[in-house]
Amino acid sequence: MIIIRSFLYTLLMAISVVIFASTISFFSFFLNSAQLSTIANYWGRFNLYLLRTICNLKYEIQGWENLPKDQPFIIIAKHQSTWETMALRGLLPNKQSWILKKELINYPFFGRALLKTGQIAIDRSQGRKALKALIEQGVSALSKNKIVIIFPEGTRTRYGEDSKYHIGGALLAEKSQVPVLPIVHNAGKFWPKGFLIHPGTINLVIGKPISTIGLKAKKINELTKQWIEDRMKQF
Repeated sequence: MIIIRSFLYTLLMAISVVIFASTISFFSFFLNSAQLSTIANYWGRFNLYLLRTICNLKYEIQGWENLPKDQPFIIIAKHQSTWETMALRGLLPNKQSWILKKELINYPFFGRALLKTGQIAIDRSQGRKALKALIEQGVSALSKNKIVIIFPEGTRTRYGEDSKYHIGGALLAEKSQVPVLPIVHNAGKFWPKGFLIHPGTINLVIGKPISTIGLKAKKINELTKQWIEDRMKQF
């Protein structure tokens, strides 16, 4: 049954990408980036609905009160699953800029929608040049009062696995001096990398903002990783 439910969801998810991405591309001639991002948020919420109704995969969120009000901030989140990309997209305020790998821009439909909603595509093979682009474009997004979202591990990790946190998000925080909001969850327990989606309830916790004023990137990275990994042990 899990295989059938997972297959059905994957099929509907792919169809939703085509429909929503095409809608964003079409309306990009008439709407601004914030309005297009609202359409993207509906895509995220729609997929959360599909996951709940088809796969019986639910979620609970703690710490909504920790979201900074009326100011930009950087979200540094654990990356274990496809789930968090949909959840954060759908549930957070619409003005978002995600740090993502440039290869995603080449995907049919999806890539154009990413560009039209103001996401930040980085060519990680370019090393320091890519880091410079991340900081420049990230600072620009924050200056427009956007939320910048980054997965410091760079790729999905297994549930319970502790991996290296790359410095890019922390460097952006040092340069911009905006708070970092750490987010942790256990989505990888139910939907790990791969095809199968297991029923259950995902717990997502939004931590208190970490002030970055006067801190260097190394210290910001350490504080963020420490909170995320310590909180992971409580699941």
